[in-house]
Amino acid sequence: MAAEVRWLLLVSAIILAIARGNDGSAPHRRFEYKYSFKPPYLAQKDGSVPFWQYGGNAIASEENVRIAPSLRSQKGGIWSKEKTSFDWWEAEVTFRVTGRGRVGADGLAFWYSETPGGHDGPVFGSADQWNGLGVIFDSFDNDNKHNNPYIMAIHNDGTKVFDHQNDGSTQLLAGCLRDFRNKPFPTKAKIEYYQHVLTVHFHSGMTNNDEDYEVCIRAENVVLPKYGHFGLTAATGGLADDHDALSFLTTSLHVPGQSPPTIPLPIDADQEKLAHEYEEYQKKLDKQREDYRREHPEDHQGEGEEYETEQDRELRQIFSGQSQMFAELRDMGRKLSEIVGRQESTISLLSQVHTVVSGGGIPVIGQNGQAVPPQHAQVPPQVGAQPVMARHEVDALLTQQRELVNTARELKTYLVELHQRTSAIQQAQEKQGTAHVVGGAYDQQQLAAELRDGLNSVKRDMAAAAQRLSAPPPPCPTVSGCVSTTVFITVAVVQLFVLLGYSLYRDSKESQAKKFY
Repeated sequence: MAAEVRWLLLVSAIILAIARGNDGSAPHRRFEYKYSFKPPYLAQKDGSVPFWQYGGNAIASEENVRIAPSLRSQKGGIWSKEKTSFDWWEAEVTFRVTGRGRVGADGLAFWYSETPGGHDGPVFGSADQWNGLGVIFDSFDNDNKHNNPYIMAIHNDGTKVFDHQNDGSTQLLAGCLRDFRNKPFPTKAKIEYYQHVLTVHFHSGMTNNDEDYEVCIRAENVVLPKYGHFGLTAATGGLADDHDALSFLTTSLHVPGQSPPTIPLPIDADQEKLAHEYEEYQKKLDKQREDYRREHPEDHQGEGEEYETEQDRELRQIFSGQSQMFAELRDMGRKLSEIVGRQESTISLLSQVHTVVSGGGIPVIGQNGQAVPPQHAQVPPQVGAQPVMARHEVDALLTQQRELVNTARELKTYLVELHQRTSAIQQAQEKQGTAHVVGGAYDQQQLAAELRDGLNSVKRDMAAAAQRLSAPPPPCPTVSGCVSTTVFITVAVVQLFVLLGYSLYRDSKESQAKKFY
């Protein structure tokens, strides 16, 4: 038992040591936006790509950069404007190489060079004898070994000339045979350079899984320039493909335990110059103002009374807003009192009408607009001489009155909330000063305007209801006389004869037409 425990402790210690070693070897990563581009809005309205410079036959759009189009003998490239400020890095390139032919040409290349290689050089659009790294995606088989499309990494110290006849096979660090043309999804390459180890991972573009990478190239003891420029170039020959770069994402890698260097913000000389000129202009204006006051003292008597300070202006705006709110609330209170009075009179009228209708009597509307009970009304002998309200009209009027009551209740609740908010604004003014109340006064003005519109709509509904109450009922339709039996039979017989005559006439025409055949 003790031996088993010792073995378990030993295995646990080994696992912990491996885990610590893996955690300690993971570099610190930081995204570098000045060495990256990606959609959307990859290119600006003027066609430029921020922090990058392209030329040759390259075309930049909002979604990608077409480095070389599918035309013969085309070359183009895009290079970062600034040199790197970090030792180790990782670049993830998303691109597409598409063409109509079974074989394409020439290819696309990723560069890390001490100096930009241009846009129309002999090596896939870049200059030859570069000092740095080139990861080339070669589409055309120059050496006729049937080993293309091919991905290869070539290190150059600035003295070697690229071997086109052998597709650079005599100079490459490492490579892999991978097809990257005409894939359903964009292909990706992740080039990592960390502690003199170069690793290239490749995504074939057969799936849309972003993590579907495989190791293509791994080379150790690779010494590159400490600082350099990133670039992408492409070229076509007798055959042609579209070479599109969709994104270029750069991440700086830093040794664990060492914080990435902080880059000081550049001092804008133009901004300092403008600030200095503004200060000089302000001093000049102040001096001219003092000179004018000294020469014209009579024009500045009582100047403090004519011009108000910022605090006085804010207080004036607050007081004007509060006075306007008070006037609107007083007007709304007056209108609500009128509405309540009209509502009470209407409810009393409706109660009388409801009592008469439920008792079986017929309500009569008097001259003053109130219903007269049947026992006190003088009903004339003519039927329909006075306007009479039907039961459905009474129900509609009751429904409208209920809506008016609900609207009045909502207005009352709204006014209570408005009063509470006004009190809160006044308390905030007393506690926090006057600088934050101007916006509140403006909000209260908007609320008052909304309340005023609501009251106007209520007033229109009340006027429409009053017109419906005072309008006489529509007259009954007059009943016309019925058609007699004799007239109906005569018309039916005439129609029958007309139909028979038309049938005989049509048969005769058809028989005459058949003679011509």
